[in-house]
Amino acid sequence: MDNEGGAISSDSTMRQRKPLGWKAMPYIIGNETLERLATFGLMANFMVYMVREYHMDQVQAATLINTWSALTNFAPIIGAFISDSYAGKFNTIVFGSIAELLGMSVLTFTSLIPNLRPPPCSTADQITGTCIRYSSSQLYVLLSGLFLLSVGTGGIRSSSVPFSLDQFDDSTEEGREGRRSFFSWYYTTHTIVQLISMTLVLYVQNNISWAIGFAIPTVLNLFALVLLFVGTRFYVFVKPEGSVFSGIVKVLVAAYKKRNERSPSQIEYYRPLLETDVQSNKLVLTDQFRFLNKAGIVMNNEEANEEWRICTVRQIEAIKSVFSIIPIFASSIIGFLAMNQQQTFTVSQALKMDLQFLGTSYQIPPASITVISLLTIGIWLPFYETVLVRHIQSITNQEGGISLLQKVGIGNIFSISTMFISGILERKRRDLSLTGVNISVFWLAPQQVLMGFYQVFTIVGLTEFFTQQVPINMRSIGNSLLYLGLSLASYLSSAMVSIVHSVTARGGRQSWLTDDIDTSKLDYFYYFIAALSTLNLIFFLWCARRYRYRNMSQI
Repeated sequence: MDNEGGAISSDSTMRQRKPLGWKAMPYIIGNETLERLATFGLMANFMVYMVREYHMDQVQAATLINTWSALTNFAPIIGAFISDSYAGKFNTIVFGSIAELLGMSVLTFTSLIPNLRPPPCSTADQITGTCIRYSSSQLYVLLSGLFLLSVGTGGIRSSSVPFSLDQFDDSTEEGREGRRSFFSWYYTTHTIVQLISMTLVLYVQNNISWAIGFAIPTVLNLFALVLLFVGTRFYVFVKPEGSVFSGIVKVLVAAYKKRNERSPSQIEYYRPLLETDVQSNKLVLTDQFRFLNKAGIVMNNEEANEEWRICTVRQIEAIKSVFSIIPIFASSIIGFLAMNQQQTFTVSQALKMDLQFLGTSYQIPPASITVISLLTIGIWLPFYETVLVRHIQSITNQEGGISLLQKVGIGNIFSISTMFISGILERKRRDLSLTGVNISVFWLAPQQVLMGFYQVFTIVGLTEFFTQQVPINMRSIGNSLLYLGLSLASYLSSAMVSIVHSVTARGGRQSWLTDDIDTSKLDYFYYFIAALSTLNLIFFLWCARRYRYRNMSQI
């Protein structure tokens, strides 16, 4: 196995062997698929597990899950920094996989060993509220398992996509095509995993045994780790460069120190280039964020080895690429709000509807309505990749058919449509419910289908954008921006719910958001998010028009 330590200067010197492209993917995607199946399978029903087995009330369980979710979505940023700066992607994935396996084992033991959880609670005790609560030691064991899961997720999610991209040769047409189609197939497998977790695994946990329902994902996680090591002979290992943030600080310091200097018009005034692109053409300074160009000025009293006073063109252009994606990242946070609502208030709507499955006696679990979104993704993505994209490319003459930001923009339109349709359907549902009529839960299908298309375009597009439009040595950090955006969107959504509830209840008026959605104005809240998303779309379009795509294989 190639060593992942050391310094690099360009993409060509990073790679220690010829990338094999899709030949390496069965092991990487197989590892990722089994890992996600394990994680989703363990956590899909965890709320129910804490309420039933640990006798937590709904507020305690929800608070714990939200806190854990926020930590888990933030962890990839830390993992990405370690991966890009010191450990390397493969080592970070291995460490994360081991930590996750340990965390899942701890949680599985809580279901196997009676002393690790409170004693069973009878129905009578539940009614009277006299169930024995969990002890401090039992809670610590549970929290230690969740913490290890967060650590594992931080290592795996931060590096799996960037490590996969390292297996494609960007200098060839085949490599670029493989890299582009990878994102769609990656998200397709992600969706299939969620479908299995929300159906088969959830059924085992609810109807057979919690121990078996937890043990199955744990064993799958072990298989995922083994599969990752089996494929090592096919992988390309890219060496980390050291702290990625030191390069950013270096450019900022040098530019600030020379802020009063006039920018020369000839490139010869700048430090000699140390990097070239794949066609051996010189990498030149762009006029975007021109104040940073001064970091490359060589003063009369400076020596070429004064690293903290003179920067290369590659270093300057790298920090420009990071600054450029910040507005797109900011716009994505509000764009995620619609997805947050489908995971919360949609379940509340489903609880007030007829849950029978198409004339049968089977009752659909309220949370399972989101399976419709997953089915939409699982059907559309393969169709788009195998059939539609070729025809679009022939019309637009553009790789992938449409640009990454066009893909994200289309997704934002679906987000607005989702909220608008959700408002209309909620008004219809509430009016009928107040008359004693519970309409079928499948009335929620249109908004779920639209949400599926939102994820197809926006989530896939942002994953590809954040990973490809940052320097190669920062791919893990770029990939983790998606999870950071999801984490911030969760906090923003919670804050919005609290603010809207408080503001709309002033003056003795009834709040838009009450415990009983039949007496609330949830449709108004949906329209409010649709309006906010529309303003966000305008901001995104302004940012997208100003954005300049960069060939990051040069940087």
